[in-house]
Amino acid sequence: MMTDQLHLLSVSELGSKLRSGALTSVALTEFTLARIEKLNPKVNAFILVTGEHALRTAAQADEAFENGVDRGPLQGIPFGLKDIYNTAGIATTCNSRMMLDHIPQEDAHAVDLLNTGGGVLVGKLNTHEFALGGPDETLPFETARNPWNVDHFTGGSSSGSGVAVGAGMVRVALGSDTGGSIRSPASHCGVVGLKPTYGLVSRRGVFPLSYSLDHCGPVSWNVEDAALTMNVIAGFDKKDPSSVPLPKTDYAQKIGKSVEGMRIALASNLYTDVPSRSQEMVDTMEAAAQRYTSLGAIVERIQLPDFDQFKACQRVIMLAEAYAIHEADLKSRPQDFGRYTYQRVAAAAGLSAADYIQAQRLRRELTVSFNAQVFGKGFDALITATNVAPASLISDFPVDWPPPGIATAINAPPFSVTGNPALTIPIGFSKNGLPFGMQVVCKLFDEVTMFQVASAFEASAGVTHVRPSLDDAA
Repeated sequence: MMTDQLHLLSVSELGSKLRSGALTSVALTEFTLARIEKLNPKVNAFILVTGEHALRTAAQADEAFENGVDRGPLQGIPFGLKDIYNTAGIATTCNSRMMLDHIPQEDAHAVDLLNTGGGVLVGKLNTHEFALGGPDETLPFETARNPWNVDHFTGGSSSGSGVAVGAGMVRVALGSDTGGSIRSPASHCGVVGLKPTYGLVSRRGVFPLSYSLDHCGPVSWNVEDAALTMNVIAGFDKKDPSSVPLPKTDYAQKIGKSVEGMRIALASNLYTDVPSRSQEMVDTMEAAAQRYTSLGAIVERIQLPDFDQFKACQRVIMLAEAYAIHEADLKSRPQDFGRYTYQRVAAAAGLSAADYIQAQRLRRELTVSFNAQVFGKGFDALITATNVAPASLISDFPVDWPPPGIATAINAPPFSVTGNPALTIPIGFSKNGLPFGMQVVCKLFDEVTMFQVASAFEASAGVTHVRPSLDDAA
């Protein structure tokens, strides 16, 4: 492959070249920085590029390879971070005027693991303010734009993570997901996005939106890249109260394995019963389910009747906890928030302690019911659409929140409430070339099976290899 096509290679493909000496991390990083410089003005994925830091780190990775030191699958691989991850000595702004001068003293735990694993940080990525808000023109940094059509929304709040991977600037980026904020931008940008099981990846050093709903995870080029990233960032952190101690796992161990004989639940009502659904999306999702049947899986249609309850439960918990985090600033400096963020979080002042307690009680009931209905009945995985329609035009977002028909177009909240692992993968395109995504959901801490199920579809469908033509865009 020509060196001007390095962006088309996966983590494992690049890793093979780095380990054989056919490619150096410095050369790969120089290529990456040049691609960012070329494409970022079109899509606003990065809000800070750490070029000098990246080249120093890449040189260290090359030296380690030369000395026979292999720190893992991401050694020498450039990556990006949603700008809510603390980075020692490097600004972490949360895309907020209140944080523009914030220079952390320590790395977030996940960032420390990436650094220890030899990864090469090339920059901080765009985000909705404090991982909430929306595509708000009142924020310090310009709105990220969809690499498939720059007039369209990226999904959020990990907008820059989805764009940076979708545009081939990096193969891996970290985001955060509280109600779909990894899965939605990954779906709209035509890449893979993982919300791991709650407690599997430490959130220490990541600015919180909702203490009991936040998840940290990767956006990646393909399913294997996500699994390899999890091999680096998953693990117990005694300083994170939500972290769960588990044995070390190879999350890529079943990638490429057959799904023949596996039972897959199809939660079709989550996308067929939504008024704002796109028929193109419904047809694409149904075809994806049929592909699993052709691969030998047993696909059974089920009904998940509690979506509205899941959605309400997630919203009350998220906004109540977000209000608790931002209460002092909302009262003392409301003018410094972006318009959307202020409108969304300030509204939570009307929630009572009883509202929050009832939502947490309902959360437990819904979680038990969901797992009993799906995995208690012997299903290996559940599939459903990620977004119910193609990405909206950015111009469709009005001045004030909520934007009608946009905020409700995602099926992510149920699995944020339950904490089950949920992975979105690309499954096809609308007639105007915008991507559709499908979620694969598995039992708690069963990411290995989730990657197996997702990779089988990916290998059969070939959608992941289709990329946007930003290089030729004006």
